[in-house]
Amino acid sequence: MDNNLYISTFSVSELETALKRVLVEFHENKGQQQPTPNGAELITRQETAEILRITLPTLNNWTKNGLLKSYKLASRVRYRRDEVMRIFENGNLKKYGRQSQ
Repeated sequence: MDNNLYISTFSVSELETALKRVLVEFHENKGQQQPTPNGAELITRQETAEILRITLPTLNNWTKNGLLKSYKLASRVRYRRDEVMRIFENGNLKKYGRQSQ
């Protein structure tokens, strides 16, 4: 984290232009997959549930029980695709999506 303090002066029109540019870029990138800092792909709750063939309430339960780790992005919840796929590889699921003990 940068602990330095930077003070700059902007005119109202410069600030407005900069904010518009950021908002346009944000809206253009909205809906695209967002990588985590280490390059892992983040997917939505709906995408995660579809991959695992479970409902959103089940996904919520699995997250609360620690089977899956969720990541907060502002007010959004995301899951790492590689962690979701690892559930299948490790054999942590039984038929009908139940956890193995």
